[in-house]
Amino acid sequence: MRKDIYSKNEYHTSPDTPRILLDRLLLSSRFYLMAQYLRIVFTSRTAARKGLYDTKYWVDSSHDVFTLVERCGGRFHITGMDNIRKCKGPVLFLSNHMSTLETMIFPGIIQPLIDITFVVKDALIKHWAFSDVMRSRKPIVLSRENPREDFQIVMTRGMEMLKNGISIVIFPQSTRRVEFRPGEFNSLGTKLSARAGVQVIPVAIKTDFWGHGKFTKYLGPIDRNKPIHIAFGDPIPVTGNGKAAHQQVVDFIESHLKIWNA
Repeated sequence: MRKDIYSKNEYHTSPDTPRILLDRLLLSSRFYLMAQYLRIVFTSRTAARKGLYDTKYWVDSSHDVFTLVERCGGRFHITGMDNIRKCKGPVLFLSNHMSTLETMIFPGIIQPLIDITFVVKDALIKHWAFSDVMRSRKPIVLSRENPREDFQIVMTRGMEMLKNGISIVIFPQSTRRVEFRPGEFNSLGTKLSARAGVQVIPVAIKTDFWGHGKFTKYLGPIDRNKPIHIAFGDPIPVTGNGKAAHQQVVDFIESHLKIWNA
C-alpha cells in the first residue's frame, strides 16, 4: 500500500517516477494503460465473485490503478489531505466528475483515512465488468431517471450509512463533463448533510488526463500533457436548507478549475 499518498497534506508525483519500458515501442502508453487497467478490473471482479473483495483489496486495487497511471506518464497533484483528518465523524464528499479516473483512485486516497461508500448510477451495478465489484462495496444506487425517487433513496440509505459511521462520496453532476456546469451540480449532498447534521468536504478535480472513448467512455485516450489535480477543501458545516453550503462547494470547485486551467 502506498502510504505516501496520504501520510502528508499533499502528494505530488515525483519527476523521477519510472515510466514503462515499452512506451516508445507502443507509440503511446494508452494501450498499455488500458490493458493493465482491464487486468486490474477482471482480477478484482474474480475476487468479488469469490467473496474476497474486502476493504483492503479495494484500497490495494485502487493503488494499483494510481501507480499504473503514474507509470504511463500521469502526474498527480493532491492537496488538502489534512482536511479529511479533521473530521471527527462521517462526512459527505461532494466532487465534480470528469472521467473514470476519480472513481478508481478515490478509494485508495480516502478510505485509508475514513470509511467511505459511493453514490452510483445503476448502470455501474448492471455493467458486465464492474457489477460484482460495485455490489461488494454496498453503494447507494440511483437510476438518474426519477429525481423524486432518487432523492428518497439518498435520504434513506444515506442516513443509514452516516449513522453507521460511513462517509459518502457523491458526484452531483448528471454526467461526466470536462467543463464544470454549476447548474448541473445538484444539491442532493447538502440536503442529506443538513438532514443528517454532518459536514461536507468539497472536492475539486481535474482528471481530463483520461478522456472518454468513442465506443466506451471507460476506455478513452490519455493526454500526458494534462496534469491530474485533486483538492480537498475544509469541512463545511451545513445549516438551514443547505443552499449556502452548496454554493460554497460550487465556488470551491470553480475557483480551483480556474487556476488549473489558466
